[in-house]
Amino acid sequence: MHLYNLTLQAPTAITHAVAGNFSGSRTQEIIVSRGTRLELLRPDVQSGKVFTVIATDVFGSIRSLAAFRLTGGTKDYAIVGSDSGRIVILEYDPRTSTFVKVHQETYGKSGARRIVPGQYLATDPKGRSVMIAAMEKAKLVYILNRDAAANLTISSPLEAHKNNAIIHHIVGLDVGFENPTFAALEVDYSESDQDPTGEAFNNAEKMLTYYELDLGLNHVVRKWSEPTDPRANLLVQVPGGQLATSDRYDGPSGVLVCCEDHIIYRHMDAPQHRIPIPRRKHPLEDPDRGLLITAAVMHKMKGAFFFLLQSEEGDLYKVTIEHEEQDVKAVKIKYFDTVPVASSLCILKSGFLFVASEFGNHHFYQFQKLGDDDNEPEWSSTDYPSFGMADPTAALPRAYFRPRPLDNLTLVDELESLCPIIDSKVMNLLPNSDTPQIFTACGRGARSTFRTLRHGLEVEEVVSSDLPGIPNAVWTTKLKEDDPYDSYIILSFVNGTLVLSIGETIEEVQDTGFLSSAPTLAVQQIGADALLQVYPHGIRHVLADRRVNEWRVPSGRTIVCATTNKRQVVVALSSAELVYFELDLDGQLNEYQDRKAMGSTVLALSVAEVPEGRQRTPYLAVGCEDQTVRIVSLDPESTLETISLQALTAPPSAICIADMLDASINKTQPTTFVNIGLQNGVLLRTILDPVNGNLTDTRTRFLGTRPIRLLRVNVQQNPAILALSSRPWLNYTYQNFMHFTPLIFENLDYAWSFSAELCTEGLIGISGSLLRIFQIPKLGTKLKQDSMPLTYTPRKFIPHPTNGLLYLIEGDHRVMSEEAANKKLQELREQGERIDEEVLSLPPAQFGRPKAPAGTWASCIRIINPVDSSTVNVVHLDNNEAAFSVAIVPFAARGNELHLVVGTAQDTFLAPRSCTSGFLRTYRFVNDGRELELLHKTETSDVPLAVMAFQGKLVAGVGKSLRIYDIGKKKLLRKVENKNFPSAVVTLNTQGSRIIVGDMQESVFYAVYKPPENKLLIFADDTQPRWVTATTMLDYNTVAAGDRFGNIFINRLDAKVSDQVDDDPTGAGILHEKPILFGAPHKTAMLAHFHIGDIVTSLHKVALVAGGREVILYTCLHGTIGILVPFVSKEDVDLLTTLEQHMRTEQLSLVGRDHLAWRGYYVPVKAVVDGDLCESFAKLPANKQSTIAGELDRTVGEVLKKLEQLRVTASGF
Repeated sequence: MHLYNLTLQAPTAITHAVAGNFSGSRTQEIIVSRGTRLELLRPDVQSGKVFTVIATDVFGSIRSLAAFRLTGGTKDYAIVGSDSGRIVILEYDPRTSTFVKVHQETYGKSGARRIVPGQYLATDPKGRSVMIAAMEKAKLVYILNRDAAANLTISSPLEAHKNNAIIHHIVGLDVGFENPTFAALEVDYSESDQDPTGEAFNNAEKMLTYYELDLGLNHVVRKWSEPTDPRANLLVQVPGGQLATSDRYDGPSGVLVCCEDHIIYRHMDAPQHRIPIPRRKHPLEDPDRGLLITAAVMHKMKGAFFFLLQSEEGDLYKVTIEHEEQDVKAVKIKYFDTVPVASSLCILKSGFLFVASEFGNHHFYQFQKLGDDDNEPEWSSTDYPSFGMADPTAALPRAYFRPRPLDNLTLVDELESLCPIIDSKVMNLLPNSDTPQIFTACGRGARSTFRTLRHGLEVEEVVSSDLPGIPNAVWTTKLKEDDPYDSYIILSFVNGTLVLSIGETIEEVQDTGFLSSAPTLAVQQIGADALLQVYPHGIRHVLADRRVNEWRVPSGRTIVCATTNKRQVVVALSSAELVYFELDLDGQLNEYQDRKAMGSTVLALSVAEVPEGRQRTPYLAVGCEDQTVRIVSLDPESTLETISLQALTAPPSAICIADMLDASINKTQPTTFVNIGLQNGVLLRTILDPVNGNLTDTRTRFLGTRPIRLLRVNVQQNPAILALSSRPWLNYTYQNFMHFTPLIFENLDYAWSFSAELCTEGLIGISGSLLRIFQIPKLGTKLKQDSMPLTYTPRKFIPHPTNGLLYLIEGDHRVMSEEAANKKLQELREQGERIDEEVLSLPPAQFGRPKAPAGTWASCIRIINPVDSSTVNVVHLDNNEAAFSVAIVPFAARGNELHLVVGTAQDTFLAPRSCTSGFLRTYRFVNDGRELELLHKTETSDVPLAVMAFQGKLVAGVGKSLRIYDIGKKKLLRKVENKNFPSAVVTLNTQGSRIIVGDMQESVFYAVYKPPENKLLIFADDTQPRWVTATTMLDYNTVAAGDRFGNIFINRLDAKVSDQVDDDPTGAGILHEKPILFGAPHKTAMLAHFHIGDIVTSLHKVALVAGGREVILYTCLHGTIGILVPFVSKEDVDLLTTLEQHMRTEQLSLVGRDHLAWRGYYVPVKAVVDGDLCESFAKLPANKQSTIAGELDRTVGEVLKKLEQLRVTASGF
C-alpha cells in the first residue's frame, strides 16, 4: 500500500503573531505562525479587512517568532525559533512575494527538546542582538549587525547558560544604546532535585535575572538577580533609554512582571510598584481562584506608551506608567474591553488591534478611543502603602470591575478558524449536492460552533430582482473606454432586447441605438467611445453621437454566434462561413474581403482581449459540429487561415480564450489559455502557443451534467473565467497560481462582469427569470463555512441513520451547569445578597462563563438539523454528569428499535481520571427523533469513553474494560467483559464479530466475540505503544489510526491469522496460544506511517468525488483537513517518490528542518509521499523545474498535469 498525502485545508490556528514593516513600505503587516506554516497578513486600512499575501509550509514546527529591525533601518526581519536546532532569520521579498532565508545558524539537535534553545525568543528593541532560549538551562545570544554592503550579519552565539534552571519567560530590556540587556524568569531546581521531603521544592525561589551583553568584551554577564513572586509567569518590556535628539527619556525601562492576581513593576536599583489585576464582579465567581495574565502588548506613541494586558478570562486591561525621566511615580491599571482569549496580540500604528485567538475565529478590531476619559475605576500603585510592596507575600485587596460590551474597540473583520476540530463526519446531507460535506464540531467553551464545510467559494448576493420574462443572456457595458463604471445592462430575450441604465436606480431606457425587436448575440464597447450589438440578422455599430452604422446579413442566412473585443469582431453565419471585421484607426468597422467556409456548422467562437498597445489579437478559436476546435489566424499576412486543429470527444458548446497568470507555467507574464466547454459537461483547458498558434498541454475536468457556457469576467482586478454547467465554477488566479473552484450559489444560465459604485467588483447573472448581482469576497478559500453556535465544548456527534438529524454531546469542565448556577443564585437571593442581573445577562459567547472548581461539569445532548444549521432540541444533564460518548444502537431484543446510548460520568476528575460513578443513559427516539425520552440509566465503575452498536447489542469501553450489554427493562444487562486492556478504551470500530479497540496509550487491539462460549477475546495487538486519538477500519484486516503526537499509521493483520481466528468457533485456540511480548498471541504489521504535525481528531474512509475512489480523510486539532490517497499504479508510486526526493534537496525548509526527519518524527516515514512538498514543484524556478522533469523522463507540463490530476480525481479541489 502506498499513499499520497494532500492538505485540503491548512491549519487555521495561530500560535504566534508579530507586526512589522516586513515589505519595507509604510504599511504594517502581520506575520503569523500556524504551527507548521508561516503566513503574511496585510490589513487594508480603508476597509478594515485582512488579506493573506503569502502562505508557505515550513515542514517543521514553529516554536517562537519575533520581529526586529536594525538600528536606523526601515524594514523588519522575522526571526524564527523552531524544532530544527537552528535560528533562522527571514526577510519578505515583495518582488517575488516569498520569504527569503537571510541566515540559518545551527546550534543544537533537532526536535523540541528541554535543553535545546528555540522555545523563547527575545530581541533588543534597538535591533542589535537576539536571545534564543530553551525551557531549561540553555540561552544563546547572537549579535546582529550590518556589513559594508548593508547586508544583515549574525555573530557566533554567546552562551548565557545556567545549569539546573527552568526558564519561564525571557524578554529584551529597552536600555537605549547602552549594552543590550535581557531579563529572564528562572527557577533553580538543583536543591529540589536532591531533597526527597519536598521541602526545598516548596521553598524554591523564582528569580528575575538580567543578562547583559557586553559589546566591548563580546560576552554575556549575569548582571542582576533578585527573587520575585513565585507565581510570576510573564515579563513585559517597558520602554526606556534616551532619545538620540534630546535628553528626554522614552520611559523608565525595566519590566512588568505578571503574577497571579497582581502585576509588579521591577527594575534594577529602583523601587517596586505592585498593582492588583481587577476581577469581574460576578455573583458566581470562585473566590479561591487566582487570575493570570496570558497575553500582553506594548504600544509606543509620540512621547507616551501604554500596555494592553489580557487575563485568562479574555478581559483586556490598560496599564500606564507615570514617570519623570527614569523614576516611576505610579503604575495604573483599568479595565479596557473584553475580547477572545488570545495567543498573541498585535497593535498596528494605523489604529487596529489584531487578536490571534487561542480557539475559534481570530478578530481584527479598530480602536475607537483609548479609554482615557471613561468612568471605569482605575487602580494605582500609589493607593497602597509603599507602592503595594509593604508585604510582598500578602495579597493586595481585591479590585473588582463590571464587564460590559465593547466600548473602546469595534470589530471590523473576523478570520475564520476551525481550531480546534474535536470531531467530524463526512456525509452528503444537503439537497441537490453532488459532493459530500464535512461536518465539524469546533471550538471551546461558550465560543464553540458546529460548522458545515462545503467545497466552493462563498458568494455574497447584493441584489436579486424578478424580470418580466426569462432572458437567455445578460451583458453590461461602459459607454466610453475610460469610464470607471458600467452604464448599461443589456438583457436578451427570445424575441427582443431590453436595455437598462445603471444610475441611482436601475431603469429601462429606449434611445440607446440598440435594436430592441430582436434577440442579441453579443455586446461590446468598441474603440474609444462606440458600442456594438450583434443580432441574428446583422451588426449595429452605435457611434458616440448616436449615429448607427449597420451591416446586414445576406438574405436567407443568419448569424449563429459571434465573438468580439475592443477592436475585432468575428461572426459565424448559418452557412458555416466566418466573417471578420476589424476597427481601423478612424473608428470604422471594416469587413475583411474574403469569407472563410468552415465546412461544418460553427457552434462556438472566441478571440482574446487585445493586448496593451496592440492593434489586434492574432488568433481566433472556432469550435465546429464535427467535434473539432481550429485555431484560425487573424494576422494581416495570413488572415483566416487555419493554423492548428484539435479533435474533441464531443461537440463543443463554448470556447473562451483568456490571458491569465499561472506561475507554475510562467512566472513573469500571463499565459494564453483556450478553454473549451463540451456539450457533455467536460471542460478542456489547453495552452495556446503565442508564437506558432499550436495547442499544447490539454487538461480535462468534468464540471456537471449540462452543456458548458464559458464567460470571461473580472474578479478583483484580474481576468477570470466563469464556467456554467449544472453548477457554476470560477477559474481564477490567486497568489499567482491558477485555481478552479465551484461557486456555492444557485445555478446560473448566463453571467457577466458588473461594475457600479455600489458594487465595484461584482458579477451579474441570470437564473430563470431572476436577475442577480453578486460578488466573491474571499478568493483562495476552498471550503465555505456555515456555523451555528453551541453552548459548551462539543465532544462527539453521531448521525441518525434515517431522519437526517445529528446528535451531539457537549461538556465543559470547571463550569457550573444552568441548574447548579440557578440553585446557587437562589441561595444567594435567600441570604439577601444583591445580585447584579446585568452582569448575569452578558452573552457567554463573548464573555465566557464563570469558572468553577475542578470536578464541576456542565453538559448537554443537542439535536441538530444540519440542512439549515439549526438546533432542534437540547437535553441538559443534571447531577454534575458529563457526557463522554454517544452511539445509536438497534437493540435486537426490542425488534431492532433504535436507541440513543450516551456514556456519562458524575463528578469526573481528569487527572488522575476518576468519577463517583459512570452511567450509560439509554434514550428512546420520540417524534421522529426530534425529542428524547430517557428509558433508564445503567451504573458503571469508570468513565465510559467509547460506546458502539454491535450485533444488536451495545459494546462499551468502560475504563480499562470492554463490555457487551443487552437491553433490559430497568437497565442494560452486562453479558460479557474483558478487563485486559492496559490503560483505557478510547475508540471502537467493528466489522462482523470483530471489534477493533483503540487503547489510550497502547495502540490498537483486535478482539473477537465468540457467542457459543460467550467470550470476548483479544487475539492481536501492536508491537509499539501508541497514544491513540482516532481509528477507522480500511478493510476487515486493516486499520488506520492517529495518535497524540501528530502521526497517522496503518496496521494490518496477516490474512492467515485472520482466517484462523474466524474459523475457530469457540475461541479455545486463541486462549491456549502463547502470548508474544506479554501481549496478544499475534502482532499487526505496520504498512504506512506519516507525521502530519497536528493532532489527528478524526479519520474517515470516504469518496469525496462522485464516482471517485475512496480516500482517508483526516481532521486535526489546529483545523487541518487532509486526505491520504491510495496510489493506483506502481508507475505513479515511482514517479512521485522520485519527485519527492528531488524536492527534498531543492525546496529546503524555511526553518531549516530536514524534510525526511520531519515526516518521520517518531517513526521513519513509510509508504507515504508528501503531496504538499511535491506540489511546491510549481513554485520552483523554470530551470530547476526542467532539470527535475528531465531526471523523471517527463516534460514539466506532464509532471504538473500528474500532480493536478492526483489532487482533482481524489478530492475535487
